[in-house]
Amino acid sequence: MKILHTADWHVGKVLKGRHRMDEHRAVLGDLVRLARSEDVDAVLVAGDLFDTSAPTPEAQALVLNALMALHEGGRDVVVLAGNHDNPHLLEVYRPVLGKLGIHVVGAFRRPDQGGTLAFTARSGEPVRLAVLPFLSHRYVVRAAEVLAGTPAEHNRDYAARIAELVGALTDGFSAGTVNLVTTHGTLPSGRFGGGERRAQSIFSYYFEPTAFPPATQYAALGHLHRRQQIPGPCPIWYSGSPLAVDFGEEDNTPGALLVTVEPGRPAQVREAPITSARALATRTGTLEELAAMAPGLAETWLRVVVTEPPRPGLAETVREILPTALEVTVHERFRPVRDARRSSADGPARSPRDLFRDYLAASGRHDDRVAALFDRLHEEVTG
Repeated sequence: MKILHTADWHVGKVLKGRHRMDEHRAVLGDLVRLARSEDVDAVLVAGDLFDTSAPTPEAQALVLNALMALHEGGRDVVVLAGNHDNPHLLEVYRPVLGKLGIHVVGAFRRPDQGGTLAFTARSGEPVRLAVLPFLSHRYVVRAAEVLAGTPAEHNRDYAARIAELVGALTDGFSAGTVNLVTTHGTLPSGRFGGGERRAQSIFSYYFEPTAFPPATQYAALGHLHRRQQIPGPCPIWYSGSPLAVDFGEEDNTPGALLVTVEPGRPAQVREAPITSARALATRTGTLEELAAMAPGLAETWLRVVVTEPPRPGLAETVREILPTALEVTVHERFRPVRDARRSSADGPARSPRDLFRDYLAASGRHDDRVAALFDRLHEEVTG
């Protein structure tokens, strides 16, 4: 059978105040055309369909129409919740899309209640697919254990329990079936793409590649935005995002993965770049140097660093030269030095993260582990 593996769509993502719905529409259209041209038998969407837990109606309509288009021709489409998605919203979709033949898993499910799917591919192979959506640390490690243990112990607990869940979901794998796993999470050897939500990608959210049993012929992962293979007991891949989500990802090659697999054999994987979204780039220079670059950057979203002293109207002048500049800053060597003795009221508003660290330092209680826990809890509450 042939599989299209994709993840991390982040539909609804706003980049420096600029909506990118047209780019998402083009990218998802490319995924649909790829599924058709390659005549894939199944599509695995490994989480983060949306960029926020409260997607707009427009974002929801775009995603749902894409899923239905991917299902055309009887393809099996499997969708799971990522850390940006609202698992309860996906569970609302579940019965409706299930009637249409699209499998949705928003929350963890037991193997016999939808956590392990058993179906026959269009190409005729029997398939066993274990589906594990993103699980928050607080749901995997009980609150009492968080209070009692050390961060290293919590991390081991999270990794061990993820491995237990994967083990339960894959218990029915056999030599005569195509054995697949799809999940959304962080493996410690993975390389970050740049736009991931760091508070849910730190050490306490790691689990090991050994969580996947050797009987797995392909593990389809989401969460890290850089397309990559992870060493392990079976073929383990992140598909990456089909578009650059953030300027930290400007060096990535967006795309998806095409996977060919049959019972008893490891999967064969082919990369499929997708280039319909605008590229992201950082450019540095004087106004004259930036003007010389302009002809080749008309279709690129830009982060511009100006190597000239700040002055009124400088950002507007840059945007006249480079209309796609979303962020304009002055190079640090030209920035005025801020007097550390000035009151914080004289400066820009500080983030909760900075304020909490100031409090820890002022009270003599600074602890990197406490600061990291604050970051994670703040992200869970506000994200």
